Amino acid sequence: MRSIVLATLIAASSLAPALADVRIRSSPGGQIGEFLEMFTAVRESGERVIIDGPCLSACTLVLGVVPKERICVTPRAVFGFHAAWMPSGRGRNVPQPVATKLMMEIYPSDVRGWINRRGGLNSHLMLLRGRELATFYPQCI
Repeated sequence: MRSIVLATLIAASSLAPALADVRIRSSPGGQIGEFLEMFTAVRESGERVIIDGPCLSACTLVLGVVPKERICVTPRAVFGFHAAWMPSGRGRNVPQPVATKLMMEIYPSDVRGWINRRGGLNSHLMLLRGRELATFYPQCI
């Protein structure tokens, strides 16, 4: 009986798709909802996320959606945080306080603390990179 169960597990594992890494080389961000959907799918897939360049704006939501132990960074990694906004018909950016609050709730507590120590999310881009970033996330091996 044990050999049948073992053979079944081996056969089933060979049919399962191999996990691949998701590599973010450069993302300027975009719509919050689209990034939440994408990163939720990544979380459910079990894939690891490699941040290998700029991950700005809504891209930073990866930090709150994908488990921390499945995120690593390269020396080129940069996270850029700012408040949520929508373009107006007049070419201006209109702040979205509800969406900004949602983003802050999604970020892990250590990232929220880092943002709050710098004055909170606003219209200016805050960058987390280098040695400071390495205190939050491991280097990719």
